[in-house]
Amino acid sequence: MRRSWSRGLFGSPARSLVVAALTSTTLLTGCSATGQPSGAGPSVVAAFYPYAFVAERVVGPYASVTNLTAPGLEPHDLELTPRQVGSIEQADVVVFERGFQPAVDAAVDQNAEGDAFDVTSVVPLEDTGAPDTDAGDSGSSLSGDPHIWLDPTRLASVTKAFARTMGQVDPVHAVAYRRNAAALVAELGRLYRAYRAGLGDCARTEFVTSHAAFGYLARRYGLQMIAISGLTPDAEPSPERLGQLAALVRRDGITTVFSEVLASQQIADTLADEVGVRTAVLDPIEGLPQSGSSQDYFSIMRSNLAALEKANGCS
Repeated sequence: MRRSWSRGLFGSPARSLVVAALTSTTLLTGCSATGQPSGAGPSVVAAFYPYAFVAERVVGPYASVTNLTAPGLEPHDLELTPRQVGSIEQADVVVFERGFQPAVDAAVDQNAEGDAFDVTSVVPLEDTGAPDTDAGDSGSSLSGDPHIWLDPTRLASVTKAFARTMGQVDPVHAVAYRRNAAALVAELGRLYRAYRAGLGDCARTEFVTSHAAFGYLARRYGLQMIAISGLTPDAEPSPERLGQLAALVRRDGITTVFSEVLASQQIADTLADEVGVRTAVLDPIEGLPQSGSSQDYFSIMRSNLAALEKANGCS
């Protein structure tokens, strides 16, 4: 059963007492709405950082947002605590990506009583050409590349649909949710244009990255992602795969092997050392590196753009 939230003359429904009790104790959060005490508006639970970021920007002070994946934790590895399962059960809206975190999928299916906002119902996953190194990995049930947030146009679609969901859950603030979403979509549009300009004239279009997180981004801007491992960062490439990559880097004059923040950098460093090129960070923005970080989705995306421009000789 899906509930709707309405704040009338007599305040919030009795169930907000339960929500307040759960949310008054700090959960594993990456962001929270500001300007409103816990339990004073609809509660939103987001599975991991990109969708917690969108949720916070859309709801503003009118709802609370809890991120199930703590800063510094790889979201593929998330295992839920009983308290987190309780937060999913009590949430007015759960924002998640089916197939990406099996533990969250199971908790939503078994426990969620509010709206279950699955981003793949808005932006279906596609095959972006990840190498076949993920067989049997992590219990994943992915139907395609999950990293849709790295394409600003796809994240804009998620933003608009989430605002509509929030307007149905909390009609009193529907206009505010639409307004906040429009501002975020405009900012995503500026980011899209910055990438298009920055990557429009490059000496190379190939880039080597530690796992296949950048397929949508590469497709959007005419690049070619060459991934060491597949869609999950803990998938181990074979020696044959590493040999092929070393030969390709030498042949095509690739200058950089990209690693990332939340996953091991060892294989990327080893490949770079073998072929004599440098390493740099290309962040898939699956989470923030640490609590209280001054970075956000946009600052990391701009850093990624600068790294790609430098590696590929863009002008």
